[in-house]
Amino acid sequence: MEIRRFGPGHRRPEGPPGTSGITGAVIHSDERGVISELAFSRRGAIIPHANPNVTYFIVISGGGYVQVGEERGRVNHGEAVLWPPDVPHGAYTDGSEMRAIIVELPDRPADGGVLLEGSATQLAEGAAEGGTMPARGALAERQLRRDEYDTSEGEPW
Repeated sequence: MEIRRFGPGHRRPEGPPGTSGITGAVIHSDERGVISELAFSRRGAIIPHANPNVTYFIVISGGGYVQVGEERGRVNHGEAVLWPPDVPHGAYTDGSEMRAIIVELPDRPADGGVLLEGSATQLAEGAAEGGTMPARGALAERQLRRDEYDTSEGEPW
């Protein structure tokens, strides 16, 4: 059995240049992708940046704000945001803290490619075989308001 430690006591400063108030730990990294945990302090921020990987920003506790291109919105625990390849994206908190799992998945060519040299694509509807178009992402529409949340699922609001 292999146990990978992350969380308090295992984090180090993370993020692209200009990032502040963020610590994290890489849980897994190989040619198939990268999985990391990030902890945002109050007023922590990942400045908008782009990378060539499809990235999922999965909030596991707290909440804050995310940006995808020019779109900005609130995100809470139990929500995930798709950061498409080559689209500027970022995240920040105001007076709260937030923890997130980041999953980066490259689109690798048949020859194996390298993680940061990939770019995600999806087949265009009705495109000829081999036709591709860039993937697109956006914030999901909020499903619940605070007064609609069912606490019987065992998670605090």
